[in-house]
Amino acid sequence: MALHPKFMGQRLSPNAQQPQHTLELYLDYVCPFSAKLFNTFYKSVRPVIAQNYQSNLQVIFRQHIQPWHPSSTLTHEAGAAVLKIAPSKFWDFSAALFSQQKEFFDVSVVNETRNTTYERLARIGATVGVNEDEMLNALRISEEANSEEHLNVGNKVTNDIKLMIKSARVVGVHVSPTVYFNGVEEPKISSSFTPTQWEQWLATNVA
Repeated sequence: MALHPKFMGQRLSPNAQQPQHTLELYLDYVCPFSAKLFNTFYKSVRPVIAQNYQSNLQVIFRQHIQPWHPSSTLTHEAGAAVLKIAPSKFWDFSAALFSQQKEFFDVSVVNETRNTTYERLARIGATVGVNEDEMLNALRISEEANSEEHLNVGNKVTNDIKLMIKSARVVGVHVSPTVYFNGVEEPKISSSFTPTQWEQWLATNVA
């Protein structure tokens, strides 16, 4: 599936020429299995791709909200804000957020307001070089409305989140992690894939 230009930060090595193959990782920031897949990929597989496959493989991080995790929406809004403000920091932000994902599990957020959660997410953004104030400006929900017509207006990344959700629905992604290779679901790749299994898969499937 094509990548919307506004989400180009989701593409690993966004400045590389259009390659022959596309690997899409549908991941949820508050899913433990997504974190397991991402951490293995980011730490061990990304360098292998950069060295051996960058010219013929593009990798796309598809943000996938799972609504049974209420904070999933908030964390992915933060990712959308990073894409808007500092797209080159998206993968670094994702790594930082996955490393702290338990801080956004149900029990961790149940007693705080939505804007407080945004503040914590913006602080994570700041650790990788994203402007904290700009992130908060994109995420924060106004606590007052001029009229009843402005009670449910969302924030500055709401429309981007709608596009992400539509994209996942088009291909029928239900749970994370889900991996697509050249537009077809690749069930062989799971969260338990080891670096060795990744290298074997790449050697077999990426010319």
